[in-house]
Amino acid sequence: MNVGVQRAAIAAVQVLGLAVWFSMSAVVPSLRSDWGLTAGGAVWLTASVQFGFVAGAVASTALNLADRVPPQRLLAASAAAAAACTVVLALVADRPAVAVPLRFMTGAFLAGVYPTGMKLMASWAGSAGRGRTMGVLIAALTLGSTLPHLIAGLGSLPWQGVLLAAAAAGFVGSVIALVLVRPGPHAASAAPARNPRYALTMFTERGPRLANLGYFGHMWELYALWTWIPSFLLAAPAARGLPGSVGSTVFLAMGLGGAAGCLLGGWGADRFGRSPAALAALLLSGLCCLLSPLLFHAPPLLLFAFCTLWGAAVIADSGVFSTSLSEVADHRYIGTALTGQTAIGFALTVVSIQLTPLLAEAVGWEYAFLLLAPGPLAGALAMRAFGRGAAPAHSPAGRLLTAEGRARAGERAG
Repeated sequence: MNVGVQRAAIAAVQVLGLAVWFSMSAVVPSLRSDWGLTAGGAVWLTASVQFGFVAGAVASTALNLADRVPPQRLLAASAAAAAACTVVLALVADRPAVAVPLRFMTGAFLAGVYPTGMKLMASWAGSAGRGRTMGVLIAALTLGSTLPHLIAGLGSLPWQGVLLAAAAAGFVGSVIALVLVRPGPHAASAAPARNPRYALTMFTERGPRLANLGYFGHMWELYALWTWIPSFLLAAPAARGLPGSVGSTVFLAMGLGGAAGCLLGGWGADRFGRSPAALAALLLSGLCCLLSPLLFHAPPLLLFAFCTLWGAAVIADSGVFSTSLSEVADHRYIGTALTGQTAIGFALTVVSIQLTPLLAEAVGWEYAFLLLAPGPLAGALAMRAFGRGAAPAHSPAGRLLTAEGRARAGERAG
């Protein structure tokens, strides 16, 4: 099977399958008028997806689904189920009490799309080029997550139309996963015995523990920023001067800018090492958090440039954490390790997503994103320590923290 075709197919499934993730966030302005949606209701429409993702990831980890079920089938079924939930919501929901349970179910099924995609992409990459490969995957996730904002911003579709368009993309992604996607040569040769405890016991190992801690700091910032950046921009004095609608601006800054950041982060991880690449992104995104009150009052073009830089920095390190964990975790349970990592990380996002609008209500959107700064700064400390250590001896990537070690591992894999 062609490596390039497989990587492109996996990335396409992520773009299309994850389009339903932020579909409700993209239509919140319409729901405020149609449903009389309150700020608290808007929070729950997003937080319920994160809760669902955590529940789905925990269930997947407990059953070792990502390591025991053919991953392309798990990916296809999960993408189709998440899309189906979105279709039902668009057709029958008329208030948050109906929408929230459906969004919870959507999140649970998405737990079979993102971590499974990471495992599949890692199976098509040797250690020497895994950073760039995972960067492509996270770039696809970024585009998929922001795609509903583009759909909502380009046309005059009702909110139901935006959701149905996102769901249609998910169904197409499911078909691609079932027909085209297959595990690569670096996948485990046989399904391991069930070991759900590895999602927790990996924290007893220095490498997985530090890679996870860096990821958790990153997640504290990422999804709260993605969820509330439209509200930040709408409240900014320069809102009316932004290029296009706020939805289009979010797609350009967080989507396209974020995709570029992912590719750059993946390249940097392979060229300079995992720790330096993660450190650069974490420190830059943390600085953006601290500068956000000043740039809130910036002219439109400067505000757009700032958001694009932030959109690139906030996601540039995401693939680096996945790459790092896939290299230092027990290779028999990489799927379980990645799913456990995302489960805990997304549980943290629920907290920051809930707290950010509360702070905005108290002090205004100008200062709301200061709450996110401790996350990337704490993550930077963890990844600095990660760069000083060595991978566990049992890892198939034992000496991958240096470029020379990564090259030797790539030769062995080849």
